[in-house]
Amino acid sequence: MTVKELRYHIPALFGESIKGLNIKPSGVYVDVTFGGGGHSRGILEELGNDGRLYSFDQDADAGINRIEDRRFTFVRSNFRYLSNFMRYHKEAAIDGLIADLGVSSHHLDDKTRGFSFRFDGVLDMRMNNSGGQTAADVLNKYPEERLAEVFYLYGELKNSRKIAASVVKARDIKPVRTTSDLLKILMPFSGKEKEKKFLAQVFQSLRIEVNQEMQALRELLLQSLKLLKPEGRLVVITYHSLEDRIVKNFMKTGNFEGRVVQDFYGNVQAPLRMLSRAVTPSKAETDDNPRARSAKLRIAERCRTEEVAQ
Repeated sequence: MTVKELRYHIPALFGESIKGLNIKPSGVYVDVTFGGGGHSRGILEELGNDGRLYSFDQDADAGINRIEDRRFTFVRSNFRYLSNFMRYHKEAAIDGLIADLGVSSHHLDDKTRGFSFRFDGVLDMRMNNSGGQTAADVLNKYPEERLAEVFYLYGELKNSRKIAASVVKARDIKPVRTTSDLLKILMPFSGKEKEKKFLAQVFQSLRIEVNQEMQALRELLLQSLKLLKPEGRLVVITYHSLEDRIVKNFMKTGNFEGRVVQDFYGNVQAPLRMLSRAVTPSKAETDDNPRARSAKLRIAERCRTEEVAQ
């Protein structure tokens, strides 16, 4: 991996996730979060001449990291359209899929994108900045009640109503356009001891809403279930409790509520089999890659039809 790629994004739990895919040399694999191409390069190293890899990324910046390899296809799209593109490329089934969720270090370090509270800039936060609403649009156009829901659901902020009320009061005087505009509004709510955590929660909530991340994740998981071959692997790296809960419930039960479905004889009817507890990074990795501190790796295998029907 080159210095440029490392700066773009250092993959968390890289070795564990590639191993978790249990790559077959002639298999078909999908990396739905290409980014700097770290995981994709790891997959290609394990594939034989007949293997195929499709890598998705909706961010134009990721395109500069395309891999020159006849086995590789770059798909400039949100992974919620996985099935459409697999159909377009005439792939009826896949052997494995990996998703490294959340925001990359590249996005956080780019002052022009508005993902981080460390820099002053326009509040954009779009993963695909060629269209759609921005974080500034959310802050300036959403009704107070809906804003409070965004802060509560996606930032898990208990004082979400008060924050939303302050945003509405401030935008009546002047539109909230930049990071500094938002930080001024948030100042009364952030104590010195937990200031960074609080700001991270607010920015996370806006990013998730702007990019419809939870909806896209649910759509991806449902589509992966239809595409994975029996014994195909689903590998997902999460970074916060909201997405991790969705992934864990889905892998355990096949639904997002974690509702266990049993047949007449009491046998659990789950289409996937979790292969281990959540894997977390070692201290050595988190020392080298601070982004990995909150990472959790979950691996599941697609059950055979007869197993699900038992």
